[in-house]
Amino acid sequence: MELKHIHIANLAISGTNMRGKGKADLSNILPSVRARGVLVPLIVRQNGTPDTYEIVAGKRRYQAALAVAQETGEAEALPCAVIEAGDDAAALEASLIENIARLDPDEVTRWECFTRLVREGRTPEHIATTFGLTELQVKRTLALGNLLPRIRNLYRRGEIDAATVRHLTLATKAQQGQWLALLDDPDSYCPTGHSLKAWVFGGVSIPVSAALFDIERYGGGIVSDLFGDDRYFADVAAFWTAQHEAIEARIETYREAGWNDVVVLPQGEPFHSWEHERCPKRKGGKVYIVTSARGDVAFHEGYVTVREARKLAKGEAIDTPKRPEISSSQQDYIDLHRHAAVRARMIAMPGICLRVAVAHMIAGSSLWTVRIEPQRGPDAIVESVENSLSEARFDAQRRKLLGVLDYDPDSPTIARGGGTLTGLLAKLSTLDDATVMDILAVVMGETLDAPSDLVDALGMQLGIDMAEVWQADAALLDGIRDREVIDAMLAEVAGKEIADANIKETGKVKRQIIRDCLDGTNGRTKVEGWVPRWLRFPATSYTERGGVASVNRTASATEAMIPAGTAGSDVAPMAQAA
Repeated sequence: MELKHIHIANLAISGTNMRGKGKADLSNILPSVRARGVLVPLIVRQNGTPDTYEIVAGKRRYQAALAVAQETGEAEALPCAVIEAGDDAAALEASLIENIARLDPDEVTRWECFTRLVREGRTPEHIATTFGLTELQVKRTLALGNLLPRIRNLYRRGEIDAATVRHLTLATKAQQGQWLALLDDPDSYCPTGHSLKAWVFGGVSIPVSAALFDIERYGGGIVSDLFGDDRYFADVAAFWTAQHEAIEARIETYREAGWNDVVVLPQGEPFHSWEHERCPKRKGGKVYIVTSARGDVAFHEGYVTVREARKLAKGEAIDTPKRPEISSSQQDYIDLHRHAAVRARMIAMPGICLRVAVAHMIAGSSLWTVRIEPQRGPDAIVESVENSLSEARFDAQRRKLLGVLDYDPDSPTIARGGGTLTGLLAKLSTLDDATVMDILAVVMGETLDAPSDLVDALGMQLGIDMAEVWQADAALLDGIRDREVIDAMLAEVAGKEIADANIKETGKVKRQIIRDCLDGTNGRTKVEGWVPRWLRFPATSYTERGGVASVNRTASATEAMIPAGTAGSDVAPMAQAA
């Protein structure tokens, strides 16, 4: 005999059931099933069709579950004891389950019993076998241990229903306390039942099944719903960060494959097929990407708008949209490397750092709470930055000053080094001004917002030459897909003659020539000091299309630059004061 959960749609009453005919009286069982679901397994056997079963015993529980499903619009899998046809021993065992191995229907009492057994070393599997339940039923009961005692008592007294309790098991203790406060406040709305799930997840619950990325490599939290057999992302923001990276990768794949355009519709906006017509890739077809608030992503390949279809029918070409010359991941590369270069230079100029800190205090910043710049990006880009000369210089100074503050030298930051304000003040009071200014410079670097015009302004003011701290690597070159950009880079590195001679070659071939020139391999003369236009201070574009955030920010930063004549040097008055 096997105990398992079977979806209600795969069950039917057997013709051999002694109560198989007619409508059963559900008056005394329906309230219990409505409040707590089906607790005692039905006795079933396969009816000859895969995944479908007939009910040997448990007709009333089955019909009560059907009635509840019609009321709520949601059907659950039911616990079942599966016996083999003609197996008298299994039938006898099933009879014992039906008549002897039933537990008190009070789930809180069951939880108390199971919890004591777990403390004695019993596993959920062992408990399930002993009491004639499925392991999932046991885990669901044990999940009540996630609840505050008052919530369990409310459930025991029947003052809150099973659906509410099941969704509260997904909530943190703090959320449960907030929910109880709403329950006690007669003037507040207190979510219950299925509306409670949206409240717990902050308005939206995103199932794991929606992810386009590898769950095994996802570092965020995941919440398991034992009652719905689903898993959800605990941090919606972290999910969307990973999901957008996966969508961006798919977009690049489509563009590499030659699609005319990839259109990402605003979140929640549906794709209306009646407003589009099918069009193959070779004739200019596009890909439309649809995303929902629940994280689902749909890809509609090979479409154009009705208006574009009419132009194609007349033999007219449809416009090829202008797109940014770099991807969002490449923008991360640019922002983080320029950020690393700026803060590495800042550690030697604490006078500027102090002024930047004061500016943060007055005008505010997205990082000035104080929060650390997370330096997030795809793994290859993060690794590239970590191995850069700028990051090595900055980390060496940080480790030195961590030791001065008696912090762990392997701590990732000074700004989050720990301790109390009074204790830190006492330590700083023993240090000379120069050392304190050095600490300030590192903390300012740790809290400097990477994708901001402040990085551009400081890079220009400090006169940073990226060639001194940066060298081209695979993380940059492999990510360049724009043909016009690759051609311009090839001309910069190898010369216009070689670029013109290879104009019809693939992007892969051109990137290899660039690598050979930069490394001095395959007979190419080694080129020293080359830096892409986007990474320089000031930054410029390769095409008229632009679309590089750092270039746009540079224009804004130039207008608000610190007065001319200070570039490349610290601020003299503050240097004297320090």
